[in-house]
Amino acid sequence: MDQFKQISTFVDVAAKGSLSAAARAEGIAPAMIGRRLDALEERLGVKLLQRTTRKIVLTNEGAAFLEDCQRILTDLEDAESSVSERSARASGSLLISAPAGFGRQHVAPLVPSFLTEHRDVTLTLNLNDRIADVIGEGIDVAIRIAVLTDSNLISVKLADNDRVIVAAPSYLRRHGTPQTPDDLGRHNCLAISSEGSQRGWTLKQHGKVSVHKVGGNMVCNDGEVLHNWALNGKGLAWRSMWEVGAAIEAGELVTVLDKFVAPAPPIYAVFAQRRHLPLRIRAFVDFLRHAYAQPNYWRHPL
Repeated sequence: MDQFKQISTFVDVAAKGSLSAAARAEGIAPAMIGRRLDALEERLGVKLLQRTTRKIVLTNEGAAFLEDCQRILTDLEDAESSVSERSARASGSLLISAPAGFGRQHVAPLVPSFLTEHRDVTLTLNLNDRIADVIGEGIDVAIRIAVLTDSNLISVKLADNDRVIVAAPSYLRRHGTPQTPDDLGRHNCLAISSEGSQRGWTLKQHGKVSVHKVGGNMVCNDGEVLHNWALNGKGLAWRSMWEVGAAIEAGELVTVLDKFVAPAPPIYAVFAQRRHLPLRIRAFVDFLRHAYAQPNYWRHPL
């Protein structure tokens, strides 16, 4: 650091023509400039400047050294400008993991627009409903809709995950509209299964959140199938707005029991802790957050 400061001071003095001018530009005393030059000449073992009270004159050695120093400083400035430009432009490869249904509807359609904005990025999207090992599998960003517990990961909330109970208008005309959670026992509920068991629906009643066991004659472990069954008037389904928002907007599905639906875990982007997070990761996460924050996005996805 001292060597660099001595060299830059030497170049400044030569350019400005005096120690006092270089000192004023840096906001220090001329004596400090003189000490740096003395140290530089002593280290090099050669006289670079002939100094008087009124002006400085470069020696032959000083003139040759000045040319080399100017080239070095210019190269350094160019290097700094180059790395700053690269760091300000997202580049490199991204490996993204997302749940299959959500990824198909709300990640994959956004990828082309993201890559149009960031032409130096290449992206691989893996869709799978298992919980991916972010660190072990080298995943840059994983989209998760769940309560997060892994302290080794950084999480950024992308959006709320509003859930609704829906049915086709044809179903409600035939079977009526439930008014309270207790009415669900009289309806065909299209439930999702997990490892062979049917999941309940998390609802809020009398200020308390509880899981309501529901029953019906159609159960599946795939949310898209439940969505299609609901569209076909086969029963009630408890789904996320990201999945059914467009169908609600189109009048193909109707929400019921809205005041009883409990909050669900938000939608997160998670990634490994890093000292210097690559710009491509920040850019992708910010891109998703901005897209999901658009008014009525979930009813009018891209």
